Amino acid sequence: MRVFFDSSAFVKRYVREEGTEIVLYWCDKATELCLSGIALPEIISAFCRMQREERLSLLQYRQLKAMLMADVSDAAICDLTPEVIRLTIISLEKNVLRGMDAIHIGSALALKAEVFVSADARQCAAVAQAGLRVIQV
Repeated sequence: MRVFFDSSAFVKRYVREEGTEIVLYWCDKATELCLSGIALPEIISAFCRMQREERLSLLQYRQLKAMLMADVSDAAICDLTPEVIRLTIISLEKNVLRGMDAIHIGSALALKAEVFVSADARQCAAVAQAGLRVIQV
């Protein structure tokens, strides 16, 4: 099963917070992890912010980054293609979304994901409208 993770959900794989157990369950259930190309910079940005806020040490930051890079080495990562842009624009025209959230939706649709996992309620509503199974964490 192709499971797409938005950044807000996938970061829970590395940082224990509400929703982590559900994310771990869907990571285990997936036959293929799917991400947008923007997910990695967004997740690294979150790790950097946590380090600046002294919620992570430099060693913890490096460990989380290494784990992320290992996990995505065999994931399906969707580039920003003309098809993704087309699908993103459709999502923006039909829903109230931030641009990056719509790129995740366009990427999931282009990858033909079967399940979309996110922590963003507005994004989840738009994904459901687009016809994907949604798991909100």
